[in-house]
Amino acid sequence: MARVAAVQLAPVVGRLAENQAAATEAIAAAFAAGADIVVLPELATSGYVFESLAEARSVALPADAAIFGEWAQLAAGRENSVVIAGFAELGDDDLVYNSAVMIDASGVLGVYRKVHLWNEEKRFFQAGNSAPLAIDTAHGRIGIMICYDLEFPEWTRLAALAGIDILTVPTNWPLVYRPTGERVPEVQIGIVAARVNRMAVVCADRTGTERGVEWSEGTTIVGADGWVVDAVGAGIGTAWAELDAALSQDKTLTDFSDVFGDRRPELYRELSGG
Repeated sequence: MARVAAVQLAPVVGRLAENQAAATEAIAAAFAAGADIVVLPELATSGYVFESLAEARSVALPADAAIFGEWAQLAAGRENSVVIAGFAELGDDDLVYNSAVMIDASGVLGVYRKVHLWNEEKRFFQAGNSAPLAIDTAHGRIGIMICYDLEFPEWTRLAALAGIDILTVPTNWPLVYRPTGERVPEVQIGIVAARVNRMAVVCADRTGTERGVEWSEGTTIVGADGWVVDAVGAGIGTAWAELDAALSQDKTLTDFSDVFGDRRPELYRELSGG
């Protein structure tokens, strides 16, 4: 059983040092409160609402940035702990990516680059070309995708077929209209992804108005059964859940129904666009 913390922060675009300090404080606090897995928002170190590629590049970090070593040291203080956080990445190819890193006490375990870029992100970032990151840990196979990636059912199914038990989703969801009493629309997508794949989904959203953009504040943890375990709501805060990887590994619905066993991939080939 893993104790998971999804942290909702308020990064400010361009304030790299302040954002890193806030993220580090949040990670330390979550570990102190007993977290095994800590998930931070998309672009947690850089902020989101860029005005130019030059601005995005100015706060982009390499995958071996010193701050990740600091987070690894925090992870070393709690056995088998893991951190997932979004950041603007300056790649070895000198391109800027909207990325997320997974870290444990040994250092960086892997980096995922957002594949499906939303709206003006296409002005600043190069799209990634790799499948959702999937890494085996003491708490099951943990996966990463970022924000808009979650809205492509082919992508979440690919993650589930890769054996991911806990899908972590650093995100920045801009506030959009929704009827009174309804959940954030992207949260509903996360619920569906969890339920149809029997896979826990952990979404860490952000808060705080940034250059006139308001956010959905949709930080939510969904169990493998598709039900919401906890959510933050307004402001800075943390959602908590105890997640059992074994529940994600059991894909049976009834004695005669299985989420994966009942698939008919020979009929789905047109979905590939080939």
